Amino acid sequence: MTIFRANPATGTLSAFGETHAASFGKGGFCHAADKREGDGKTPLGLWPIRAALLRPDRLPAPQTALPWRWLRPWDGWSDGGADPAYNRPVTIQHPHSHESLWCDDHAYDLILVLAHNDSPPIPGLGSAIFWHVRQPDGRPTEGCVAMERDALARWLDTMALGDAVAISVD
Repeated sequence: MTIFRANPATGTLSAFGETHAASFGKGGFCHAADKREGDGKTPLGLWPIRAALLRPDRLPAPQTALPWRWLRPWDGWSDGGADPAYNRPVTIQHPHSHESLWCDDHAYDLILVLAHNDSPPIPGLGSAIFWHVRQPDGRPTEGCVAMERDALARWLDTMALGDAVAISVD
């Protein structure tokens, strides 16, 4: 089992003797119990990596042991508190508030789905906390963890179920 170390205070992500620049929530970070939908905060905690989603037109098939699938233009993720599918993947056109996972920018070329608020999801306590590709300008995320694409893709090839990201300021 690999634990990837993410530190929003230093803006770094480390594993395998490497440390890379990372972006975190524009609202800062908070204890997981204090996370709220739309606050822009990255939740501290140990988050198992559930699966990977990849853009087929932008990345090759990974060699990972994680469950993964190709993204499709109609893939979304529910962030609507009244939605029975809250914090779950949805198909667009979806009748509740949702985020499109097929983006023009490259942030969602590779998405690792983290186990934040998913077992079961509680509406309002945060959705779509992903580990994804960092924007070239290093801008903050909406609460996710983001790092440079090539390093993330290389690390993905080593990942398996049971691996997790530890987000802490220690």
